[in-house]
Amino acid sequence: MGLWTRRKFFVGSLVGGALAGAGRLFGRGLEIAETMNAGVAASGREGPAAGGTRPVMISSANGVNVLGKGMEILKGGGDTLEAAVAAVTVVEDDPNDDSVGYGGLPNEEGVVELDASVMHGPTRRAGSVASVGKIKNVARLAKTVMERTNHVMIVGDGARRFGVAEGFEEMNLLTEHSRKIWLAWKAKTSFNWRPGIDSPEWKEHMARLFDGDAEKIAYAEQRIAHPITGTINCLAVNLKGEVSGTTTTSGLSWKIPGRVGDSPIIGAGTYASNQSCAVSATGSGEYFIRLGVAREICNLVRFKGMKVQDAADEVIHHELETLHGDGGVIALTPDGQTAFSFNTPGMFRARLTEGGKITVGIYNDEQ
Repeated sequence: MGLWTRRKFFVGSLVGGALAGAGRLFGRGLEIAETMNAGVAASGREGPAAGGTRPVMISSANGVNVLGKGMEILKGGGDTLEAAVAAVTVVEDDPNDDSVGYGGLPNEEGVVELDASVMHGPTRRAGSVASVGKIKNVARLAKTVMERTNHVMIVGDGARRFGVAEGFEEMNLLTEHSRKIWLAWKAKTSFNWRPGIDSPEWKEHMARLFDGDAEKIAYAEQRIAHPITGTINCLAVNLKGEVSGTTTTSGLSWKIPGRVGDSPIIGAGTYASNQSCAVSATGSGEYFIRLGVAREICNLVRFKGMKVQDAADEVIHHELETLHGDGGVIALTPDGQTAFSFNTPGMFRARLTEGGKITVGIYNDEQ
């Protein structure tokens, strides 16, 4: 995609029709920038989705190509949570996305552990799973917890066994791509798995591991140096003003086995209520848990009367940064207003409206 300059975003169309004018100033102070690979020009400015703009779906950018699947459900009168989960399931199935589902980057022992949560705004029912192995579609598994049990959260092997009992397929979630990056990470971090990154043999080792593919080597080294907290977020609102959301992830790469971040924690990584808004988060999960980020934003909207963008900025750019936490949120109100607030370089957000108009934003704090 090339290098991006400080705080820029681009615009494109999902269906090849007329493009949106350049969208809300995602993050803070974003500028108009280049377009997507489709090569269409971006111009103009607009605010967040105006009140009454419905249905709307928003996601992290790894969901940009699957929002249409959820939108079809909304346009057919389907439930908002069904639409959000249908969209993220496609990404969970994709072995080339190493932040969620099949092919996610593993824990320090080479085991892929997945977390997910869902929340249904009209009823405020919720479900979540954490530290799940061998089942790739954990957003749907979390929805099954909500629908089939009186629990909110099931974890670890209990969640896996529950999934098997409910008909979910078990599989090895570690792809060859992710396994090689994990092996390279082990070599970098452990003397017993030399050559480490400081070794004269490191370049030769990486060349052998990735068959001399310079792009794959560079990608692996980036993942080793900067462990990802990869997530897919997805929120939806229908014509009736019902909001729902889901957050699904393979969590922090190379984590201690059993570590759980904010993604499966209702009120931290996900929250949805028709009385305020829906929020989904990604970033340094420990900080999002401590602040209860998703619920905090909803409370500012409901009880303080704040606009959703202002509420998101208050939490992300003040409360979260006070703790030196990194990450961001997407948020969506029952009347269709959207908020994108994040403080971390390289974070993306996407928004799709019924007419097929999609706006994609990237935040990059690097010059």
